[in-house]
Amino acid sequence: MPSTTSTSYTSSTERVEVWTDASTLHIRFNNPARHNALSVDMWEAVPPLLAQAELDDDIRMVVFSGAGEKAFVSGADITQFEDMRAAKEAVKYYEAMAEESLMSIYNCRKPTLALIRGYCIGGGVNVAISCDIRLASTDSSFSIPAARLGLGYRYSALKNLVNLIGVGAAKDLFFTARRIDATEAKALGLVTRLAEPAALAALLAQYTGAMAENAPITVQAGKAIMAEILKPSSDLDMALCQEQIRNCFESEDYAEGRKAFMEKRKPVFKGR
Repeated sequence: MPSTTSTSYTSSTERVEVWTDASTLHIRFNNPARHNALSVDMWEAVPPLLAQAELDDDIRMVVFSGAGEKAFVSGADITQFEDMRAAKEAVKYYEAMAEESLMSIYNCRKPTLALIRGYCIGGGVNVAISCDIRLASTDSSFSIPAARLGLGYRYSALKNLVNLIGVGAAKDLFFTARRIDATEAKALGLVTRLAEPAALAALLAQYTGAMAENAPITVQAGKAIMAEILKPSSDLDMALCQEQIRNCFESEDYAEGRKAFMEKRKPVFKGR
C-alpha cells in the first residue's frame, strides 16, 4: 500500500483500509469473512476520509474496492440488524448513517470510481452507483435483495439507480430481487466497463493515469455541472454552472493547456 502524497490518511476502523498511490486515494472495504458486508463502523469511516481528500490537492481520484477476490460489497452486515435495525431509534440512526456515507461519495468533488470484483449486492450496489465510474470484472454479479428482506429503500438510492439505468430496468431489478451477471449489468448501464479478472488492474490504471494527467479543475467543474443537469429545472443552479466554467478559463491550468498545445507537448496540470 504505497503512499506518495504529502497528506496522511487514517481509517477509523481496521475494516476499512486506506492508502494513497500517486494521485489516487484508495478506500478498501475489509470484511472478507462476511464478503465485505458493511458494518456500522465501515459506513462511519467513509465521510471523514472523503472530506479529507477534498482538501488534498494531491488527490485527483478516489477508488473504492473490496478486500479479496470474492466480493466488492455483499450488502449490509445483517448480524448487526438485531441491534441496529430492530428498534425504531436504531433504524433511524442506521439509515441516517448510511445515507451520510453514500451521499458523501455521491457529492464528493473529486471523481470517484468503484472497482468491482465478485459480489456487488444491496448496499454494494448503492456504493457503486454513488460513484462516478464503475469498473467490474467479468466474474462479478449484482442484485438488490431488499424485497426478499422486507427492507425499506431510501429515496436517494432509488433515485441514483433510476438516473443510471432508467425506471424500467430499476423496477425489474428491485421488484424481482434477481441476480444478474456482469454482462447484463454492462448492457443495462449499471457498469461502465468490464475486464477479465487478470486485466482489471490494468483497466484501473488507465483511469488513474488519465486523472493524474487531466486538468482537475475542468474535471471537477464537469462533475458539478452534470450534477446540476440531473436536478429538476426548478432547482438548477445556473450561477454555479457559470462559475465553474469561469474558474476553468481563469485557471493557471488553462494557460498551461494552451501553451502545451502550441508547443506540441503534454501539459502538466497542477489544479490551480
